[in-house]
Amino acid sequence: MRKVLNKGFVKLVDKMGDDSSIVQAARVSYSKGTKTKREDDKLIHYLLKNHHWTPFEMVVFKFHVKLPIFIARQWMRHRAGTFNEISARYSEMEECFYIPELERIQSQSITNKQGSDGELELSKRKVAYCSFIEVSEFAFKEYQKLLDLGVSRELSRMSLPVNIFTEFYWKVDLRNLFNFLTLRNDSHAQFEIREYSKAILDIISEIVPVAYEAYNKNK
Repeated sequence: MRKVLNKGFVKLVDKMGDDSSIVQAARVSYSKGTKTKREDDKLIHYLLKNHHWTPFEMVVFKFHVKLPIFIARQWMRHRAGTFNEISARYSEMEECFYIPELERIQSQSITNKQGSDGELELSKRKVAYCSFIEVSEFAFKEYQKLLDLGVSRELSRMSLPVNIFTEFYWKVDLRNLFNFLTLRNDSHAQFEIREYSKAILDIISEIVPVAYEAYNKNK
């Protein structure tokens, strides 16, 4: 398990295949048998460099992810893979919020309308930090109040902000995972989702080290 942000994580729950699975899938296309490891490694690099993606779909991962809702919504815009998320209609949410560190609190980017960039005075960052905490605590108290009044969970959840943590399981093959990582580990992506991307890269580097090396070399 890799810890991410203040209270989040990425955990590998299950996997199918490794570097050898990519090689096997590729060689069956050419009716060629097993080669040396060096030749197999070269083949993986060749496949990725030349965008022969199908063999990479033979490797599948299942992750358990805990993350803020606003990052989960960005994540789920990637239609590849299968998601199963905790439902606030069936379960009560726990008081667990993402509060950015002082260093993370920045001003609105001038060049990127959807991003943050540049320094913000320390005094303003401290005010913002306290505000994030106060708003989160207030919202959760109101959520609990609604539940105590007997209001249904599906309506009570409306009071919760998007920095509350949710959890989901995500099953994805290596080809689509590489596509996800290319977009979400990019410098233009939001800091928080880049942190999750880095955690995933760290995990898969141990399972598909050759494919990981080829990806880093050719991305």
